[in-house]
Amino acid sequence: MRFGLLCTLALALAAGSSARPQAPPPGPVESAAPIRGVSLGGLFVLEPWITPSLFEPWAAQPESPVVDEWSYCVALGKLECGARLARHWGDWVQETDVATLAGLGINTLRIPIGYWALAPDASEPYVQGQIPYLEQVLVWAGHYGMRVVLDLHGAPGSQNGFDNSGRRGDISWSKRASDLPRTLDALAMLAQIANRHRAVVAIQAVNEPANWGVPKATVVQFYQQAYDRVKTIAPQVAVVFHDAFLPAAEWADLVPQNMTDTILDTHIYHVFDDNTLALTAEAHASKACADGQQIAQFNQQTRTICGEFSLATTDCARWLNGFQRGARWDGTHLRTTPIAPGLSCDGKESIGAWTQGKRAALRRFAMAQLEAYERGTGWIFWNFKTESADAWNYIKLAQAGIIPNPPVGRSFGVCPR
Repeated sequence: MRFGLLCTLALALAAGSSARPQAPPPGPVESAAPIRGVSLGGLFVLEPWITPSLFEPWAAQPESPVVDEWSYCVALGKLECGARLARHWGDWVQETDVATLAGLGINTLRIPIGYWALAPDASEPYVQGQIPYLEQVLVWAGHYGMRVVLDLHGAPGSQNGFDNSGRRGDISWSKRASDLPRTLDALAMLAQIANRHRAVVAIQAVNEPANWGVPKATVVQFYQQAYDRVKTIAPQVAVVFHDAFLPAAEWADLVPQNMTDTILDTHIYHVFDDNTLALTAEAHASKACADGQQIAQFNQQTRTICGEFSLATTDCARWLNGFQRGARWDGTHLRTTPIAPGLSCDGKESIGAWTQGKRAALRRFAMAQLEAYERGTGWIFWNFKTESADAWNYIKLAQAGIIPNPPVGRSFGVCPR
C-alpha cells in the first residue's frame, strides 16, 4: 500500500460536538507529499513529563512508587483511575487541536495506545474505555484530511522498561508464553479499527522494543507475525517497524521476506546521549543533516521515516528521564554527573524565557531536521503538545515561528546537498 489520497470522512460527529471549528477542512493529502506528522503522546499512555499535572499528588514523595500508568492505577484503584483517565481522554486532545495541526501543515497523526486498551487482562491494574475516544479522534482526522498511524506503544511485560511502555522497570516482554500472542491480539484489534476508518493508513507493530532486553531474533520473528496478522485483517494498511535502536542496515533482511508494504521507523533525539548533549547549536544542526543522509540511503531500499524527534537540546524537561528524576544537564538526574557543571535548567523549557539567539538556533535546528528527514519518507514530531516542556510542543513551537509554517523541509536548503 502506498500512502494515497484520503477522502474526507462523511461521518456525523457525536452529540455535543457542535463547537466544530468553522474553518473549512483542507483538501486531501497529496499522495506524493512526505509524511509530516506529530504524535498524540500522553493521551492513551501516560508519561509524567508530558502531563505532570496528573502526577502532582505524588510529587512531594521522593521515593514515590507512582511512576507510570500501571502504578498510577495501582495507587488510585480501578474505579478512581478509570474516572480520572476518562476525563483526561476527553480533555487532552480536542477537535480544535486537530484543526490547528492541519492549519500548521501537518498531514499525519501518530496515535500511541497500549495493549491494555485492546487486549486487556482483568488481573492487571489498567483500565479500559479508550476506544470511543480513539475513534472520535479518527473521525476528526478524516474530516481534516489527515492520515493516521495507529501505534502500539506498550506491550505486555514492557518491551523497553520505559514509562512510555505503560510500566517502568524490567523488560519482560516475550518472556511469558502469553506475551506475543496478546500483542498480536492487540494489533488485530487495531487492524479492525483501521477497517472502520479510512484515515488509518498504517499500524506500528510495537514502539521501541529494546534490543538490550529483547533479542533481535525475537523482534524479527514478532515483526513477521505482526505483518501477517495485520495484513490478513486490514490489507490496505502499511506496517511500521521500529529499528529497536539498531542501525538501519540490521533490518535489511526483513525487506525481501514478502513484507514489502512496510516502513522502517527510527527515533532521533539529541538529549539522551552525553556526547550529543554537549554539542554546540551548529553541531546539532550538522548532526541532523548527517542523519538525513543515512535515512536517504536506506530509504532507497525500504521506506524509512524518523518517527520521533524534538527540538530539545537539553534534558531539562521535568521528569523527562522518569518520574522524580531530573536532568543530567545540571546534575539533578539520579546517579549521573552534570553535562555542564554549574549550569542551571532554569528557563530552558519555556519559550517565553528563550533569547532571540536561542530561538534562531532552534529554528535552524528545526529546519535542518525537517529537511534531513524528508530525504526519507518523512517525519513525525514528538509531541503535538506538552504541559510545560516547550521544546517538545509542536503547536507552541510552530505558533511562535520556531518551526516554519508550512513545514516543507524540502525547501529549506539548510543541509548540504
